[in-house]
Amino acid sequence: MPARIAVLVKGYPRLSETFIAQELLGLEERGLSLALWSLRRPHDRVLHPMHGQVRAPVAYLPEYLYQAPLRVLRGALAALAAPGLRPLLALVWRDLRRDPTPNRGRRLGQALVLARELPADIAHIHVHYLHTPASVARYAALLTGRSWSASAHAKDIWTTPDWELAEKLDDPRLAFAVTCTAAGAARLRALAADPARISLVYHGLDLRRFPPPPAARPARDGSDPADPVRFVTVGRAVAKKGFDDLLDALAGLPPGLHWRLAHVGGGEALAGLKAKAAALGLGGRVIFLGPKPQPDVVALLREADLFVLPAKRAPSGDRDGLPNVLMEAASQGLAVVATDFAGIPEFLREGVEGRLVPPGDWAMLSNALNLLARDPAERARLGAAALARLREAFGAEAGFERIAALLSGVRGR
Repeated sequence: MPARIAVLVKGYPRLSETFIAQELLGLEERGLSLALWSLRRPHDRVLHPMHGQVRAPVAYLPEYLYQAPLRVLRGALAALAAPGLRPLLALVWRDLRRDPTPNRGRRLGQALVLARELPADIAHIHVHYLHTPASVARYAALLTGRSWSASAHAKDIWTTPDWELAEKLDDPRLAFAVTCTAAGAARLRALAADPARISLVYHGLDLRRFPPPPAARPARDGSDPADPVRFVTVGRAVAKKGFDDLLDALAGLPPGLHWRLAHVGGGEALAGLKAKAAALGLGGRVIFLGPKPQPDVVALLREADLFVLPAKRAPSGDRDGLPNVLMEAASQGLAVVATDFAGIPEFLREGVEGRLVPPGDWAMLSNALNLLARDPAERARLGAAALARLREAFGAEAGFERIAALLSGVRGR
């Protein structure tokens, strides 16, 4: 039987990480045998159908060490006989000196549990995200003598200290690293001693899982109060999504333009967004639907006239990569207004497949929404162009093939 690969994630399943579920299915279709390990249990109340299709078993590490003291103790005792214990302790000591936080100690404890509980037929550890999950994978790989690899995405690239990224990318046990935007790849390659170890692999979209776009959309232009233009946005209510800017932009629209906005997603800032919408007098025209599974999101996209996502840099430094929901909107031929930021312009080009405005500029965003709300023909043109670009350059198959080949090569060695 071929060796299996452990895939380590921060949380599984997560509603906001459709790209991970999509990739897992793509790898399983290509014959890879996977076992999932998660640093925390799921908190989402709803899931995507894809999660039910993934065959790999899921094991959960203790999110907090005090919750499973016996597992941690057994992991520590098993580590005493491991040949990698001395170099592991030296590495953890170096990390603790620069990052003396409880989270660092928790990473070590989770790694000890993972190292002990990984079955013998697991040959390699592949991890999503280069921050906390990659530390756990790196520690466990060093302790057990396994190789590891990493997929970097967004927050982990832009908020992890340079020293930590550089050391992980130069770890001799790291087989490869991939990331999903050219901007992210450029940052990682600038930090790596061997930039060739980092590959750009777009997530893309598995179009088999989406219906064809509607044949046509109503020619709404915002002039009829009984049939307003339908805006939609999707994403967790966090700073980097820019939903506060969106509300300001909506408040700035001309009084004679008739519109409605639906927001899909949870998040810690949701209550604040609802309060701001009410304070701006938008309560009757903005609806917050909460988290929804992918079929419900797609149904909403099919009924909408315009998708909007004003992503920006959060005060913490966090930022998006290339949000999958932009490609989901394109799959339904839906016109998009977004920001010229992060990985977004790698997919949507200003005036070609969408309208892009500067991040954080709510006035420019408001102007773009106003112009496209009144122009159904331009919306149709942009939506068709975005769908064509998705089909030509951002299908998921190429990414599946590339990552499967990389993992199969490691497993073979």
